[in-house]
Amino acid sequence: MDSNELIKKVRKIEIKTRGLSQNIFAGEYHSAFKGRGMMFSEVREYQYGDDIRDIDWNVTARQNRPHIKVYEEERELTVMLLIDVSASRNFGAEGVEKREMIAEIAATIAFSAIQNNDKIGAIFFSDRVEKFITPKKGRKHILFLIRELLDFTPESKGTDIAAAVKYFSDALKRRCTMFLISDFIDSSDYRTPLTVAVNRHDVMAIQVYDKRDGDMPNVGLVNVADLETGRDMWVDTSSKKVRKAYNKWWYDRQQQMNTTLRSTRVDYVSVATDEDYVRALMHLFKNRSTL
Repeated sequence: MDSNELIKKVRKIEIKTRGLSQNIFAGEYHSAFKGRGMMFSEVREYQYGDDIRDIDWNVTARQNRPHIKVYEEERELTVMLLIDVSASRNFGAEGVEKREMIAEIAATIAFSAIQNNDKIGAIFFSDRVEKFITPKKGRKHILFLIRELLDFTPESKGTDIAAAVKYFSDALKRRCTMFLISDFIDSSDYRTPLTVAVNRHDVMAIQVYDKRDGDMPNVGLVNVADLETGRDMWVDTSSKKVRKAYNKWWYDRQQQMNTTLRSTRVDYVSVATDEDYVRALMHLFKNRSTL
């Protein structure tokens, strides 16, 4: 798209998602993501009920009265968005294209992050890592991230979630919060790299899909193209057998995704392109804040 159209689209997404992050997600985001630990704040005199394990023995000895160390939550997080930029994100039969919804979800999370003074970065992936955006703070950085996501042309069309997650774990050694955003149309087994990532980081997944991904309409003989492989074929959609096989393929893929994410203890939500992603994100954040 040309530069003027891109600027308008970025601005439109900013207005919508920044408002969401300020008015709806601010409290939920803060509650869901606690920070990476506690840091020392001050020393005060011991009070009845304080944990004796927090006693500062050096100050206690000097003051000749018991004093304890007071800690406060270390709020600053590094948030990484692992964003699927494979060719299948360009599909959109019901509602908006997947790529548009993915961009809005990424922007909403990003604006929620900077309101909490967190850094935000991204990894764009297809069947390879296409782009790494270093985590930074600030509105200017988020607008750059959104612009890149909307205008980015990947070198490859396929999907390899395992490779992306492994790259993430290798690149970021310090604990951070990661959102994996994809349609999860991927035949690779990503259980092992996800297990490794979960042991070191806080990992969540958001599936963005089109309802036509798993539901073939009865429209007769049509030429169907696979966006990721480039192959096309003629399919008789009037055949119940063909439609049933296609539905089973989608069902099996969804079951595999559900099993993998649950077994690796990854919190996740699925949202269709004709549904309200706000509801899905609220569900994800609220579930985490009650843990």
